[in-house]
Amino acid sequence: MAEAVEGMMGLGVAAIAAPVLLVVFLGIFSLLDQRLSERTINKAIQAAIVTGLLSSLGVLALMLALGARHVVVYVSEWVNTAGFHVAVKFVFDRLSVPFAILSFVLTGAIATFGMRYLHREQGYNRFFVLYAVFLLGMVMASLAGTIETLFLGWELVGLSSALLVAFYQERPGPSRNGLWIWGVYRVSDAALLLAAVVLHHMTGEGDFDRLLGAGPWPAGGASVSATQAFIVGLLLLAAAAGKSGLVPFSGWLPRAMEGPTPSSAVFYGALSVHLGAFLLLRVSPLLERSPGLCVVMVALGLLTAVLAYLAGSVQTDIKSALSFASLSQVGIIVAEIGLGFRYVALVHLLGHACLRTLQFVRAPTLLHDYHTLENAIGESLPRPVLPLHRLITEPTRLWLYRLALERGYLDSWLRSYVVGPFVGLFRRCDALERGWTDFLSGARSRESDDLKPTPARIEELI
Repeated sequence: MAEAVEGMMGLGVAAIAAPVLLVVFLGIFSLLDQRLSERTINKAIQAAIVTGLLSSLGVLALMLALGARHVVVYVSEWVNTAGFHVAVKFVFDRLSVPFAILSFVLTGAIATFGMRYLHREQGYNRFFVLYAVFLLGMVMASLAGTIETLFLGWELVGLSSALLVAFYQERPGPSRNGLWIWGVYRVSDAALLLAAVVLHHMTGEGDFDRLLGAGPWPAGGASVSATQAFIVGLLLLAAAAGKSGLVPFSGWLPRAMEGPTPSSAVFYGALSVHLGAFLLLRVSPLLERSPGLCVVMVALGLLTAVLAYLAGSVQTDIKSALSFASLSQVGIIVAEIGLGFRYVALVHLLGHACLRTLQFVRAPTLLHDYHTLENAIGESLPRPVLPLHRLITEPTRLWLYRLALERGYLDSWLRSYVVGPFVGLFRRCDALERGWTDFLSGARSRESDDLKPTPARIEELI
């Protein structure tokens, strides 16, 4: 029995170490400005993903054989002082193992697709370096046993996602949209970091086992009060909303489609867009301590699903339509978590990620097939009319159409009432700083002296 447990922990270490070694290997050559061949990069990616996948499957098989539901891989203890404790550890349970296996399977499938899709692309090496960072972030976030470890993986996912949206740097659109996404991710990361600080203030540590109860997921119960759970839960919900594109942060999702199709498929169709829902599943014992917070989660999830359905119905490109279809399902998953259906939400998440990945990868050939079929019949394929359209009046349909085109006016609302005041404040501070430095350096007086109408200057102007 002890040997089996040690073997299970060894496989767990291998599953974590595989993406770490991949990032180190590709990162060293990138920092040394040494271009690896496509064949070498492909072999390294495949070896790391296969090793991690087989190790995760081995852990799952041993857990099923031994009846174990909670296996901990303790790495190190960073801080251990009175009232404050930070440790790095990973947990293999009924939530983390399926999500880690899903991460390895889908990243492996998309990597194989991307090796052909990006063949002879100038940024081939850069793409797979960032892709390796994304894989490491997903594995760390999936298996994290503390909120600090999860935050590190969360950051790696956000960084690689934003940089891959801006992959085509020769065009201004991808760079601008990547910066927009990075700004939204900053809000999400700040909310998660603040939640970690509040949890440390309440309990002295961010260990999920002690925060959420000793029982294996989904059992256990948080030791905080309902008011504390509501405060921390709102911060965690804000973090999940930013990462998964829930209302009011849904506007960044179509902008993310500027990246290559492989990154769009694995990020915003499969894994990254579900990371917020995974966070809510991980802390669901804490969230259930506050019934009011569960009501907020259900309302936010349903509102996101409705707005995503409306916005996806008017999209003219297939990638944006698929991204809003993903967001609609993510909203339903969040509502399921709020209702307490944890296993239903987990199965929904796993199945939807696989289906949406297939649809993103199939999208280019699907368009080709549609064009071939339309050329054969000599006209455009008819769009189905839903029965709901017949029950809505024409003015209401027009209003809904305008609402869908503007994506619920969320972008304009955020720009006017959230981002605008900050930008105005920063500009005023910049103007005050420039005026103060000009006054101290005498630049304004010299400038006024230069503009005085001397005879030589008048002759020069004439």
